[in-house]
Amino acid sequence: MGDNLAGNLVEAGRAHAARPAIVDGGAIISYATLDDLTARASQLLRARGVGEGDRVGLMFPNVPEFAISVYGALRAGAIAMPMNVMLKRREIAFQLRDSGARLLIAGRGLAEEAEAGAREVGTECLLVDSEEFARLLDTVEPDDAVRPRGGADTAVILYTSGTTGLPKGAELSHGNLASNATTFRDMLGLRPDDIVLGALPMFHSFGQTCGLHTAIVAGACLSLMPRFDARTALQLIERERVTVFEGVPTMYAALLNHPEHQEFGVSSLRLCVSGGAALPLGILRDFEAAFGCPILEGYGLTEASPVVSFNRPDRVRKPGSIGLPIDGVEMCLVDDSGREVSAGEVGEILVRGPSVMKGYWRQPDATALAMAPGGWLRTGDLATRDGDGYYFIVDRKKDVIIRGGYNVYPKEIEEVLYEHPAVHECAVVAVPHPQLGEEVGAAVVLKPGSAATPDELRDFVKERVAAYKYPRIVWLTEDLPISAQGKILKREIQLPAGPVARGAVSQGAQQRTDRGARVPEAEDR
Repeated sequence: MGDNLAGNLVEAGRAHAARPAIVDGGAIISYATLDDLTARASQLLRARGVGEGDRVGLMFPNVPEFAISVYGALRAGAIAMPMNVMLKRREIAFQLRDSGARLLIAGRGLAEEAEAGAREVGTECLLVDSEEFARLLDTVEPDDAVRPRGGADTAVILYTSGTTGLPKGAELSHGNLASNATTFRDMLGLRPDDIVLGALPMFHSFGQTCGLHTAIVAGACLSLMPRFDARTALQLIERERVTVFEGVPTMYAALLNHPEHQEFGVSSLRLCVSGGAALPLGILRDFEAAFGCPILEGYGLTEASPVVSFNRPDRVRKPGSIGLPIDGVEMCLVDDSGREVSAGEVGEILVRGPSVMKGYWRQPDATALAMAPGGWLRTGDLATRDGDGYYFIVDRKKDVIIRGGYNVYPKEIEEVLYEHPAVHECAVVAVPHPQLGEEVGAAVVLKPGSAATPDELRDFVKERVAAYKYPRIVWLTEDLPISAQGKILKREIQLPAGPVARGAVSQGAQQRTDRGARVPEAEDR
């Protein structure tokens, strides 16, 4: 396989022509057919004026049209710009304007927001459903050529979530993505007879690289799931004889906590992969025991295409660790002054290697801030490294709670909460406090049929961590805000009502916590 993603598909089409490339419900698309459909999509785009280097916005859930459109754009020499299907017109307009996209192709089910966003910036919008798309492709002859794009040429622009400002377009080259997909394939030992469940959204880097691109360079089959649902996932694993499941922690929790999970045949699974967020140790242990399949946890970010480190299937696996850097990628930990820290010390992860992005699209200042001298990418994630070189995520740098001058890492407290048998999901966040600056708060979702009071949960953590760390403010909620990628969106969590003053929560919050927070005594600190 080479550095041109479209060329890799053509090569897979020749090598695995009759094998299934994509399964969508009852429909099976072979590699030869996928090659033909993407060649037609390339010609369709060129007929609409799309040329080399033009940006093409794509808004689809996990359906064949997404894969066909991405590779059609790449064959035409264009830059694919997958967009989150949950975006609203204002956000769509921003990304189209910022990228200067020539065309937006979107699923008809997304018509209202997609059309409005495209109209605002004057971008052509092509709306299709599966049948319409198939008819359009039938009207053109396949363009078998792959436009010459090298490894350094931009293949994809993926916009970050914009948690600290307006979204930025991470510019990923053919070489970035091909390198990451090939390395991931080799690391997991993916083969043409593997069936990967495509439950991760392909408009996100995890699902796109580790699902779509990796399956293609392996000649494997990707079984698509437009929207994750635990029961449907279990049905697909059983029916399609899925061998590899890739998911985020919320998906593993949902599968494990589904009341009927033991009724499905999941013996075909040989490997599970977790990323996107830290996987609580309790969920990892319980899932492996219930499903009889190991979970390999890793770490990555959009700006690195995304995979940076992973636990290997053929090496010592350390639960709770994000493993070792993947082949060709370097990692190091530095303090705030840029000095590399020693084993066991907390530092920010820096990354260097062939999968690190070219930069942020047309934002040289933002790119300069993200890159450290020597080609290192600043990740904003905090970790430690043990004597064997394994990395352990501590938390996001921006998520650290500074309580009265002491650092509290939410992930550590969340791990303890997940040990409680009644906890289904939780998120530890900072709550403003006039004396301490920030107080530790925890929003908790209980498992169906389970019971626990906020007092009980708070005391459970208090018994297991230092006095300054446990959450003084705990509240129960029916659910937590989740992104399309399955990550818990801490910035959208509603804090208890009313101000927190001198350690006491307001009456509204007190009804949920049963006990107010208090200013810690000296021995608590």
